[in-house]
Amino acid sequence: MHKNLRSFIQALQKEVEIVEIPAEVDPYLEIAEIHRRVIEQQGKALLFKNVKGSSFPVVTNLFGTAKRIDLAFGKKPPELVKKAVQMIEVLLPPKPKELWKFRNLALTALKLGTKKVKRAPVLEVCDKPANLSELPLLQLWHEDGGSFITLPLVYTESPKSGKHNLGMYRIQRYDAQTAGIHWQIHKGGGFHYFEAEQKNESLPVTIFLGGAPAMILSAIAPLPEDVPELVLASVLADGKIETVKNPLKDGHRLIAEAEFAICGRVAPHKRRPE
Repeated sequence: MHKNLRSFIQALQKEVEIVEIPAEVDPYLEIAEIHRRVIEQQGKALLFKNVKGSSFPVVTNLFGTAKRIDLAFGKKPPELVKKAVQMIEVLLPPKPKELWKFRNLALTALKLGTKKVKRAPVLEVCDKPANLSELPLLQLWHEDGGSFITLPLVYTESPKSGKHNLGMYRIQRYDAQTAGIHWQIHKGGGFHYFEAEQKNESLPVTIFLGGAPAMILSAIAPLPEDVPELVLASVLADGKIETVKNPLKDGHRLIAEAEFAICGRVAPHKRRPE
């Protein structure tokens, strides 16, 4: 499994499964339209290296074909996730009778969860405050309210239990310092926000972009309530997910191999239209 997005893109390049586009493209509608036309033809992944108004590239259609899904996660991802969840339910917490059935999983148990590291790529550049206008966020449709962060990994922790959730929600950029997040109470992050609102407190949120493909799959997988997404990601990645201390005093630990980590808070009882 790939440790980060860069490794996966290199694998796509090796397999000639990605096309690099050096010409300038506009994040307002143009990238989305090119992407749509390529998907209709079951085309390759796209790496836009010259995005108007930003110094950062954009990659799309990473998982658009069965071959690329296999390159990212191995063959038969649904069966892989199902087997991984079964293993996790046995190992967390350990059940003596079940452990004997899965006694060959002892080494797997040592790879579950996260691992603390002191240095990480995600900390190579730290901006405070963050400037969302520097990111090449896409507007996908002319009637959308604005630009959105696509494929965001949204990390939250329960104000009551401390349990974490990694989900994927619609995030709209309002301005350079503010974004809106669309979540429902029956989702993990939405429930954490509900808990914070009950205490009239803001909820710390960290949005990761990039990272291991295993994290992306874990964030969208329909998991049992007692199976943490980062634990599933560690099983799928065949190794613990590395985290590093956040430079912000009250911030979450950061995924070491993420391309970006956007740290902020969602204020209680505040709503804005999408």
